[in-house]
Amino acid sequence: MTEARDHVLDFYTRHPISRDHILAKLEAERGSLDGLKPEEMWPHDQDHYGGLAVNDALAARAQLAAGKQVVDFCAGLGGPARYFAHRYGVTVTGIELNPTRAAGANDLTRHVGLASRVKVLEGDVTKVPLDAGVADAVVSQEALLHVPDKRAALREAHRLLKTGGRLAFTDWITHRPLNADEAETMWRGIAAQTLMSVDDYRTALTEIGFTLEPMDDLTGEWGDVLAQRLAMYRRLREETRRAGPPTGDDAFYSAYEKLVALVQGRVLGGGRFVAVK
Repeated sequence: MTEARDHVLDFYTRHPISRDHILAKLEAERGSLDGLKPEEMWPHDQDHYGGLAVNDALAARAQLAAGKQVVDFCAGLGGPARYFAHRYGVTVTGIELNPTRAAGANDLTRHVGLASRVKVLEGDVTKVPLDAGVADAVVSQEALLHVPDKRAALREAHRLLKTGGRLAFTDWITHRPLNADEAETMWRGIAAQTLMSVDDYRTALTEIGFTLEPMDDLTGEWGDVLAQRLAMYRRLREETRRAGPPTGDDAFYSAYEKLVALVQGRVLGGGRFVAVK
């Protein structure tokens, strides 16, 4: 278990998109970081598939509105959290396992003046350090595949939500089980620790006590997006190699190539799930 946790932590420590990379790009564009606005960071800090449009899609399914309290599972560098706070007027508490990522998220948030409404806590989404019933919505984007006990994370979302609160998230799904070689490649390259089918997700959410709304199959969209991201990561690798921040390792890039093929072949895919407490 410790080895697996370390592998997940290391995956994001060496990820091509980092706090340092984002700030370096912004400083190069602007000449300084003074007076940085949230929207200036959006081209650089949205490390998920589909950019701002999918943030809006998730916000609509979560019914985000001014004054609501949101918990973001596996918040990473906080890009969606900052977007939701600025665009929808919500207050967001992110939970992020990687301490470097959590610290980087809070630093980026301070740079754009949103520290009063966005904070990212270092923590485990299977044991969230928040009281029950504090959230109007729990959200997550493409991150629960890294969680070893996905049902525990879903139970925590249920615990945190107020009655009538909404869990809205995107995650990887399997259209057929991976073979041993495919599973090993996904684990070593992108730290894919748990992968579930749509039926498995529906069963888990229902057993925990959620009422389900229709799921959006995102597999087709993700196939195109992932091919574009692979090209982007290759460019970033060269940029960050020159600048000095972590660039990722060969296993990441070779696994990402395999990932694109698996999604375009509808072996793996993506889904947007919505569940109501």
